Amino acid sequence: MSAVAAPARPSAPATGSPHLSFGHLLRSEWIKFWSVRSSIWTLGVMFVVMIGLVALIAGLTANDLSGTEDSGPVALLPFLPATQLAQLAVVVLGVLTITGEYTTGMIRSSLTAAPRRTPVYWSKMVVLGGSILVISAVAVAISAFISNAFLDPKGFGLDLGDTETVRVLVGNVLYITTIALFAFALGALLKHSAAAMATVLGLLLIIENVLNAIPWEPLHYVAPLLPGSAGSRITQSDAVVQTINDQWDVGPNLSAWQGYGVLVAWVVVIIAIAAFRLKRKDA
Repeated sequence: MSAVAAPARPSAPATGSPHLSFGHLLRSEWIKFWSVRSSIWTLGVMFVVMIGLVALIAGLTANDLSGTEDSGPVALLPFLPATQLAQLAVVVLGVLTITGEYTTGMIRSSLTAAPRRTPVYWSKMVVLGGSILVISAVAVAISAFISNAFLDPKGFGLDLGDTETVRVLVGNVLYITTIALFAFALGALLKHSAAAMATVLGLLLIIENVLNAIPWEPLHYVAPLLPGSAGSRITQSDAVVQTINDQWDVGPNLSAWQGYGVLVAWVVVIIAIAAFRLKRKDA
């Protein structure tokens, strides 16, 4: 007696894992970025510090002018300390943008939605960099207006027809944005907020002074190539950049754009290493 075969059940349609396009990833990261209070607070701090410090220094400088100074460097003088202080806020934001997801475990959900993994990093960098680029540009524009209000009556206003002036103003925006991406890259590499912040701040604020204090010539070749030392040249006038180069007996004499290129290279190398590790290891 032969057994009757059961009718074959229709196979269920195959369901693949949901893959988000890069546009969807950008939208998702945009929502996450602006829904976190730390993003708004740190960008607000950067904005206020930049404008407030430029206004303060421009006001004090206007009161002390003797009329013999070179108008170019004087008009640009308030921006360097303002940018150096404002960068601290975007360093925190850059690190937390990625390490916060590792701390909460949300990175696993992000990687599940994007199995190729590295687009998660790229989308975060686009949102972070784009947001800071726009907000810092507005901050620098307002700062330039306020600085001009103080210095122009004294005959030391900003000459927006001068290529050096435009380069310094644009350079401040580029530097703040790129420093945030540098902090993000180190955060992606180290995956730990405190370690990443300590490393970034050490490279920007401490290590250069330590290298200068050690009387060993090979270290003096390294110091001008540190991210802060090299990258900040884009925020300074040509005269200041030349003065910095003259201080070094050895090492490369970098122009403003060459120094910025060194900072960009730091970002590219570090994020490339972090992306390579992400492709090879679990989050």
